[in-house]
Amino acid sequence: MPIALFALALSAFAIGTTEFVIMGLLPNVADDLHVSITSAGLLVTGYALGVVIGAPVLTAFFGRLPRKNAILLLSGIFLVGNLLCAVAPSYGTLMAARFLTACAHGAFFGIASVVAADLVSREKQASAIAMVFTGSTVANVLGVPLGTFLGQNFGWRSTFWAVTVIALLATIGTALLVPTIQRQNPPSFRAEMNVLKRRQVLLALLITVFGYGGVFTLFTFITPLLTDVTGYAPSTVSWLLVLFGTGLFLGNLLAGKAADRYLMPTIYVVLAALSLVLLVFGYTSHNKAAAAVSVLLLGATAFGTVPPLQIRVLQKASDAPAVASAFNISAFNVANAGGSFIGGRVIAAGLGLPALGPVAAVVSFVGLAVAAYSGWLDTHGKPGDRAVPAAPEQALEAGLASPSVEAR
Repeated sequence: MPIALFALALSAFAIGTTEFVIMGLLPNVADDLHVSITSAGLLVTGYALGVVIGAPVLTAFFGRLPRKNAILLLSGIFLVGNLLCAVAPSYGTLMAARFLTACAHGAFFGIASVVAADLVSREKQASAIAMVFTGSTVANVLGVPLGTFLGQNFGWRSTFWAVTVIALLATIGTALLVPTIQRQNPPSFRAEMNVLKRRQVLLALLITVFGYGGVFTLFTFITPLLTDVTGYAPSTVSWLLVLFGTGLFLGNLLAGKAADRYLMPTIYVVLAALSLVLLVFGYTSHNKAAAAVSVLLLGATAFGTVPPLQIRVLQKASDAPAVASAFNISAFNVANAGGSFIGGRVIAAGLGLPALGPVAAVVSFVGLAVAAYSGWLDTHGKPGDRAVPAAPEQALEAGLASPSVEAR
């Protein structure tokens, strides 16, 4: 794999850490800024909202720039956002800084996915995207636990200072290692947004919303499930989440390699496996050993969806891949919010924590059904559903171009 992918992965590591580490620092933030824990929790919601809004907007706004330049600008926004988080004098400032950081988050992954795919041959595109997202999975395994430890022992601001330093190193690495990819006649903003009129693009986004929505229907409440139902001590849950992060890492890489050769079959298998893991979680949650295995498998199947779904969107919107990819990042965050809402309704209805698994399985199974329909359209649908509209400089069969690359 090109060394440039490691620079992008380092940025992904910083982004993944800053997104999730706040959950472990909420009490510290609440005490320091004199707000309630509920208000502090809105920092998570505000970040998700920033991803949903910022991903397509900033991607389209930077759409006519060379993609390397766009990534550097987004890295700069992320860097400034984390710096503002570190020095934020008030809750309002911190919320605004988190929102700004999140806007860069979604657009970065959208454009970085396209750049990663452009840097390799067709048969390695999913693996290249998986390599970038490996940074995010490693953030869950190492970055979040270490960031939480740092913040709890040296103040929550120290965590954001550390992420700022990592983001700076990643930005420098991107500037030095990522080549400039020449693009001919980049599409206009309106042309890029027109990809949302295509049925197959919308179906790809729906696969993400429902398929990944099942994950957060359960995972949002994984801590009370493991403590109140399984019987783990609260101090043990953090180690189980490391197990979850390990599953994310493995699922991301394995699914990326499989999707390089068998895209739609990989999507079918991963979503079917995810639905099955969620279904049985309602039963395995009553046994400590079985629950631990389920946590690992949940991580593997959850992030196993990411590379193939990103490639699916890119192939169905090859003339505006960056915007479509960014919308898919937004779709993942819609899934996060929607899944959390559904899980909350399950608990509020008095169905009990073990019921989260079966309900989550139904949500992900809807994603599998949408994927099956989209796959059927590939061979039986109208010409517009089967073909991948391509810009002159792009290769139809690959779904992405292999543009000229100049190292700079």
